Amino acid sequence: MTVLAMRGIGKSFPGVRALDEVSLTVAEGEVVALLGENGAGKSTLMNILAGVFKDYEGEIEIGGRPASIHSPKDARRHGIAMIHQELNLVPELSVADNIFLGRERALLDRKAMESRTAELLRGLGLDLSPRTLVKQCKIAERQLIEVAKALSQNVRVLVMDEPTSALADAEVQRLYAVIRDLTGRGVAVIYISHRLEELAEIADRVVVLRDGRYIGERSGIDRDELIQMMVGRPLGELFPRPDGASAGAELLRVERLSVPGEPGSGRTALREVSLSVRAGEIVGVAGLMGAGRSELLESIFGVHRPAAGSMTLGGRPYRPKSPGRAIRRGVALVAEDRKAQSLVLGNTIAFNASLPSLKRFLRFGTVDARRERAAVERQVRELRVKAPGIRFTVGNLSGGNQQKVVLAKWLLTAPSLILMDEPTRGIDVGAKAEIHALMSELAASGKAVLVASSELPELLAMCDRILVLCEGRITAEFRRGQATQEAILEAAMARQEVLTL
Repeated sequence: MTVLAMRGIGKSFPGVRALDEVSLTVAEGEVVALLGENGAGKSTLMNILAGVFKDYEGEIEIGGRPASIHSPKDARRHGIAMIHQELNLVPELSVADNIFLGRERALLDRKAMESRTAELLRGLGLDLSPRTLVKQCKIAERQLIEVAKALSQNVRVLVMDEPTSALADAEVQRLYAVIRDLTGRGVAVIYISHRLEELAEIADRVVVLRDGRYIGERSGIDRDELIQMMVGRPLGELFPRPDGASAGAELLRVERLSVPGEPGSGRTALREVSLSVRAGEIVGVAGLMGAGRSELLESIFGVHRPAAGSMTLGGRPYRPKSPGRAIRRGVALVAEDRKAQSLVLGNTIAFNASLPSLKRFLRFGTVDARRERAAVERQVRELRVKAPGIRFTVGNLSGGNQQKVVLAKWLLTAPSLILMDEPTRGIDVGAKAEIHALMSELAASGKAVLVASSELPELLAMCDRILVLCEGRITAEFRRGQATQEAILEAAMARQEVLTL
């Protein structure tokens, strides 16, 4: 039985035709994957279904009956829930409050709310108190809280927009189990993902959009064919890192670094971590959610104050007391959450790209606007940022182009060490290939790259060495060509002495 039918859907924004006569059907208990590059129209189509955009062309049917959906309340009434890529949580409220936000009655049964929240969190393998404030949660935990929020409703159609983008493999498998349980109960699932390797495991059918138009659908998963449908051309090697890349002198050394966790958490984020990164080398950091990947990169960048340990950078003592000092020593951090941590969304490409390097453009105490503009335009051109110009607002760019602006910002500081936390999270396959190529180019130019990623194929293909974290400790180190996904996962889940291959 067809649960959802969207027919002839069109949507325009000023100067942009975002959707043009797009149709989509989903059957009861079916998982339909919706693919396309950033800007293809996937999120726009789903935001129409979720009632975010009230004005559109075309018709929607739920269960064979016309459905008037012009607000999120309308969508909920028809049993439609959406987990947005840009998480829709209130940081200052608790997990339980966020899950039931908008469905409160005159008198709250807080005990029942917290009991139901705990049940939902357990089902997702999330060890959190329902009373925990969302602002204290990591981005991967917030993503699973969004899943719990959707599951708390009486769902007929569940839209998942990049639900695994911040999750490591173990959490992904738990999410798959939840999806299978839902489809077994007849829920229709629309699944948006840039991770093509997920589709064979989770999707019954794949629908491809490009430039706001329906391109076609497939029941089988042929990676090369899907990529060509998405980008309109054959795409070269996704991971262009050459074998045999030579590393230079040691640039960064970390010795027995320990970092405390969040106040009141009772945990230690990092425990006696030691590592080194050489010039021209790409070193990966793997681990499950909460293993300490982000804390490691942020500590090197001066965000967290270590409790113990030492670091050297370029052979000199390195004790960054702030990100500003780290930047002055030639360190850059591409943060995990680009919108919250790396960009000022309401401002322009030029403003964002030049922000940490304004001193480069000072002349007699003021910024030389012509030099600044020329430098930003050159960087934007080299990174192939798709935008009308550098005065375009960053918040209106696709995810992949926003990430390129983040990279442009840091490349303008001329760093020697680049820290990357989930650098390809939530971006399309074309932009991902470009960022992988850039990582290889940076290493070839003599820069050191330390990258944390939950995508093991990315680490295996791009890195000269891979370090594995488990509960804040390094439990394994693998050289290029000697690691497997199974070995990395075993080390990520095991409390063991350091294994070096």
